[in-house]
Amino acid sequence: MPSVAPPPFPPSQQAPLPPPIRITRTKTPTGGILLGKYQLGRLLGHGSFAKVHEATSIDDSSNVVAIKIIDKTKTVDAAMEPRIISEVSAMRLLQHHPNILKIHEVMATRTKIYLVMEFASGGELFAKLLRRGKLTETTARKYFTQLVSALHFCHQNGVAHRDVKPQNILLDQNGILKVSDFGLSALPEHLNNGFLHTACGTPVYAAPEVLRGKGYDGSKADAWSCGVILFVLLAGKLPFDDSNLVGMYKKIHRSEFEFPTWISNPAKAIIRQLLDPNPDTRMSLMKVMETPWLKRSLAAYASSNKKQDSLLHGRKLKHEMVCNGVNAFDIISLSSGLDLSGLFEGGNEVCRKEKRYTTTMELEGVMERVKETGERLGYRVEKGKRGVLGLGKGRVVLTVEGVEIAELFVLVEVKVVEGTAELEEGQWLDLEAGIGDIFVS
Repeated sequence: MPSVAPPPFPPSQQAPLPPPIRITRTKTPTGGILLGKYQLGRLLGHGSFAKVHEATSIDDSSNVVAIKIIDKTKTVDAAMEPRIISEVSAMRLLQHHPNILKIHEVMATRTKIYLVMEFASGGELFAKLLRRGKLTETTARKYFTQLVSALHFCHQNGVAHRDVKPQNILLDQNGILKVSDFGLSALPEHLNNGFLHTACGTPVYAAPEVLRGKGYDGSKADAWSCGVILFVLLAGKLPFDDSNLVGMYKKIHRSEFEFPTWISNPAKAIIRQLLDPNPDTRMSLMKVMETPWLKRSLAAYASSNKKQDSLLHGRKLKHEMVCNGVNAFDIISLSSGLDLSGLFEGGNEVCRKEKRYTTTMELEGVMERVKETGERLGYRVEKGKRGVLGLGKGRVVLTVEGVEIAELFVLVEVKVVEGTAELEEGQWLDLEAGIGDIFVS
């Protein structure tokens, strides 16, 4: 094995076969010692069903890790553990790439699941952007090179990330980029006739074909997200930023955006080709790697400080704590982006006041289905302008508005105008039971 690290794009990026996933089961931990192996440190973040701690190995206090603790008793999804194992499988398959966050160990008790992961002490790239705004082209190209390398490696090994965004791109203590959060990733077994079908990801970074909910190629969808990220790195803002959701969807589907004057022509050319709304003609990450603009950073990446290269490609679990506050909530998958189908599920006040759906059915057919369902459930139905219906029942008044975003792609928004307190969750469920089969899930 050579002492000098290889460049980020080795001739063959096929990952070696990973060891089998082992779920270690043991007694629930007490006190600050987790499973007799890790000393739990400060709480770094928490969500509804999980929390993240900094931790150190009992055997070697210099080994700092991040541990995500998932409480299975609080989850509403009985299939959560298989999904976590699927996520872990993807990360284990990809663990040998220097720009992908590593997972070290998975442990479980009757009520908890523990994911022990690499601690990226440099925090999110998103936080860096918030502090500094746009980056210089040299810096942006450095990060973009590492991102493309990591995702190309994913694709060559049959994994599509599907939630590529700055919040899921981390930096270690040496400023080396680490792609994280494979909670929405897809493996080859998720393909249906060669395509993926789940509409997921964060809308402002998601490709048009993903938002449509039709079959799509995960690698091409990731390439679109890379185009958005390169724009953000260089411009300091989103290309399709719009406070109006409908307006944003239209901009994405038409690829309507404007370049700031300071972005160079070679970078503009790459962004334009990545943000091609037609996935068949969109630039692939392999083609991106062959562009002169990106190749310019390869030599610098490969011949950088040898000490840094050693840390970059080292396999030993050893990390130094040098950060002042890091959002580990996003480091290890607590924030897995926006699954569009999740917008249809009730359970909180926001969802009870407003819900959005997408469908590939024609607008007239959608509104007719809503009308028939409303009348059958005892609602008074009043027609407004094209694509708008009013539904009334007792003190509850709802408006349903459908908007054609693109050909055979309709966004439907349901809002509670009056009677939020009187609206029962069952009413949402009844409406969705009547019209839900036309929507993309």
